[in-house]
Amino acid sequence: MLGGVMAGLIIAPKARIFHGHDWVYGTEVRTVFGNPKPGDVVLLKDQRDRYLGSAMYNPHSQIIARRFSRRKQDLDRDFFARRISQAVMLRERWLPGEEMMRLVWSESDGLPGLIVDRYADVLVVQTLTLAMYQRLGLIRDILGDLLQPRSIIVRNDSPMLVAEGIEQETYIAAGEEPQPFVATGRGMKFLVDLATGQKTGLYLDQMDNYQAVAKYARGRRVLDCFCNQGGFALACAKAGAASVTAVDISEDAVAAVRRNAELNGVSVEAVTENAFDFLKRESDLVRNGGEPKWDLIILDPPSFTRNKKSLAGALRGYKEIHLRAMKMLPVGGVLSSFCCSHHAGASVFRQTIADAAVDGHCTLRLMETHGQSVDHPILLNIPETEYLKGFTFEMVPGR
Repeated sequence: MLGGVMAGLIIAPKARIFHGHDWVYGTEVRTVFGNPKPGDVVLLKDQRDRYLGSAMYNPHSQIIARRFSRRKQDLDRDFFARRISQAVMLRERWLPGEEMMRLVWSESDGLPGLIVDRYADVLVVQTLTLAMYQRLGLIRDILGDLLQPRSIIVRNDSPMLVAEGIEQETYIAAGEEPQPFVATGRGMKFLVDLATGQKTGLYLDQMDNYQAVAKYARGRRVLDCFCNQGGFALACAKAGAASVTAVDISEDAVAAVRRNAELNGVSVEAVTENAFDFLKRESDLVRNGGEPKWDLIILDPPSFTRNKKSLAGALRGYKEIHLRAMKMLPVGGVLSSFCCSHHAGASVFRQTIADAAVDGHCTLRLMETHGQSVDHPILLNIPETEYLKGFTFEMVPGR
């Protein structure tokens, strides 16, 4: 329970917080009282002095306050121990025995701006809000007591930190500096290197989708574009694909694909090339009379947009890669495609694929809809917690 006189915000009518959201933008604040400092806990009230909850305050961010409780609550040891324990217990129930998962995911676990990923006995922590950054020492101690990891690494290297006024940094917060090691996820082995790349270069939000797409791979020739460390490629190879080709512009990613393929005892042809250029060249060959080389194509590009202003250009990019991929598939071929941008919603993304199909004179049958892994839960009242969407289609004869 909070003690003393608290600072707080009076929220303007019709703000999104009255509709269940937990964010308060600067434009939605009528009054600031009590002289709160950046990172402080503040009370939220409406114009009739009715209590709305406790929030993290940062006047330098566009999101001036993030509610973390509907009660009067401080960011103390008991709070963190309780919320982190609840998040961990959920993951253990959802994904029993899994070595790699997201243990804490920000607003979805009532801990705005705190991300904790587990890779076997090593934890990677990221703080995307000033309040969480200021309490990193407390968070580190609680994670150590609760999970007893070999190492805790703070990896604050996200460009989102700029909005919160946090400098980028990466360091060992507890334990030893881990050397590259092997961890297992959904039955696949990955070489985990926490010293380089984006965390490990693995995308934990896709782990369920690797298996979902792989069930279409048996006996098929598979192309995994924007492959990163090859999660889709490895899963398809293990599922009995006739052949697998993985393409990424990063030499480090391609080297990781080859190492991971060896770890899993499968064969993957890994190619270092810009996926746009690869798709253009191969689709041109088919258009000029060549035979299709693949029966299953997977498109999993990085986000093409991080804001609404660049969405139109991003959709043109998405349309281009889908149009080229469709031209490379025979009738009966399968196309699995993913988008990780929140700003390109599922309906917009699917319509972009439909537009590409019209331009390519293709007919697609929707086989399956995909989303982020269960350890990245979605809150209905906070649509920003849902960002990953995917679809698997079958190419059918034109009508």
